[in-house]
Amino acid sequence: MNICPSAVVCQAVATGTMYADYYNMSVIPTHYRYAKNLTQKMLEDRMNSKAGLSSLNAVFLAVCCIIILENVLVLAAVFRNKKFHTAMFFFIGNLAFSDLLAGSAYIANILLSGPRTFKLAPVEWFVREGTAFIALAASVFSLLAIAIERYVAITKVKVYGSSKSCRMFLLIGACWATSVLLGGLPIMGWNCMGDLPACSAVLPLYSKRYIFFVVTIFSGILLSIVVLYVRIYLIVRSSHQEAASSPAYALLKTVTIVLGVFIACWLPAFIVLLLDTFCSMNSCPVLRRASAIFGFATLNSALNPVIYTLRSKDMRREFLRVLCCWGLLRGRGRHPADRCAVPLKSSSSMEHCTDRHEHQATPIMQECTTCV
Repeated sequence: MNICPSAVVCQAVATGTMYADYYNMSVIPTHYRYAKNLTQKMLEDRMNSKAGLSSLNAVFLAVCCIIILENVLVLAAVFRNKKFHTAMFFFIGNLAFSDLLAGSAYIANILLSGPRTFKLAPVEWFVREGTAFIALAASVFSLLAIAIERYVAITKVKVYGSSKSCRMFLLIGACWATSVLLGGLPIMGWNCMGDLPACSAVLPLYSKRYIFFVVTIFSGILLSIVVLYVRIYLIVRSSHQEAASSPAYALLKTVTIVLGVFIACWLPAFIVLLLDTFCSMNSCPVLRRASAIFGFATLNSALNPVIYTLRSKDMRREFLRVLCCWGLLRGRGRHPADRCAVPLKSSSSMEHCTDRHEHQATPIMQECTTCV
């Protein structure tokens, strides 16, 4: 079997060191031709295509703009309202920031895809794809941090006190440090440059082993989160007779919905990436639809703020206050600007749960946070 499609391809891959080839403009066409099983004419047609933005990509661009606006709104709400300055809401803000990054990264991906891909140097291609992987990793690790915070809050009393708030920030910092490391592995050298048979068909400069490694890590983390939530659910059910209507149970339902939506949106993409490690483009035609599947996965970043809005009266009111202050909504009364500055007064059942249960011995009810 001939590994390289032509002598020219073999020569292009063999020349120079790996890092020197990061600026070699012939590398990307070479890898795309091999990984996607293109003829020279098909490759030239792709490179010289004058087609504009497709209708599907235009829809995805609009969705990404919505993602950015929604998650900026979440971050503004968490930042503005001191009532949300708790460990749980800081983790939610962290998830919102990763969703915002995901929307921005996908916009860049769309605008730099198609024929523009072949005008990129490999280092630029790695930055384009690596940013998306960093955002995905940050989302997964944020969900893990939320699960850990819920488990600690359920089993212990006031772990995140003022003297231990550094734990929360260390966890958030570790989330991003690990995400940047995972997303940056290909640009640091774990790629398939110089080894065409090891290349992914969906992401032609990425090694199949790297993609399998990342998907395995993410799947393991999501499975761990599910296990944590099952344990939390069992603790909640066994801790109090009114657990089914307790604020802690309501909070558990919300974060479980967030996790379920993430899995539903990203599962097809994970399956495609796993298939990519074992199949060629011809053996698995679904790989040709990878862009649309990844676009569907990005919808997850737009759904999280919707979940917060539907599940929390506090968050809904704070969103409206932020929109009012931005001038996007007209406040009622003569002084809408003054109304925007009024501190949030919640009627949520979560607000008074500490007062109602402060004398109970059950750990689950001794620390309450606003339901999200």
